[in-house]
Amino acid sequence: MDFRLVFEKLLTFFHENNVRYALMGGFALGLHGVSRSTVDIDFLVHRDDLSKIQAVMTELGYKCIYQSENVSQYISPLKVFGEVDFIHAFREISLKMLERVEEKKVFNETVSVRVLKVEDIIGFKVQAIANDESRKAVDLGDIESLMALYKSSLDWDAMEKYFSLFGFSELLSDLKRKYLQ
Repeated sequence: MDFRLVFEKLLTFFHENNVRYALMGGFALGLHGVSRSTVDIDFLVHRDDLSKIQAVMTELGYKCIYQSENVSQYISPLKVFGEVDFIHAFREISLKMLERVEEKKVFNETVSVRVLKVEDIIGFKVQAIANDESRKAVDLGDIESLMALYKSSLDWDAMEKYFSLFGFSELLSDLKRKYLQ
């Protein structure tokens, strides 16, 4: 997958068409200082912008291989375009995430991209663990890497909401002891 090419095409479209989005997943982790390999691109997008997403993905030759109320997954027959996943923001908590994104520069400062805040990435990682126990090792590793890097600069109160929402308050207490000492 040519990440630069895909980013340039999608982000140009997003900006020209006022698509409300934020980068998340492995690529977002990298922009926040946590190195992790990834084979796709993941975005959080406002549900009201899904028709725009469908239009650009179809125009670029992608095929929608899965769609639900919560997610759309696209894959291109061309390896250069790879796979792009979209998480649909429609609940208050995810809509708020889109309001507090950070701008980051990628590809030698040539491309600007909206990225979820660290706490919100952690929130999605907690949700992923709650939804699929088999993801725990990787996602908890990502959470701990972010906590080790950002420690006291994190909004721990915001993260408490995510952890308690999914029944992981005790896990957060353990992580606080580990990373706030």
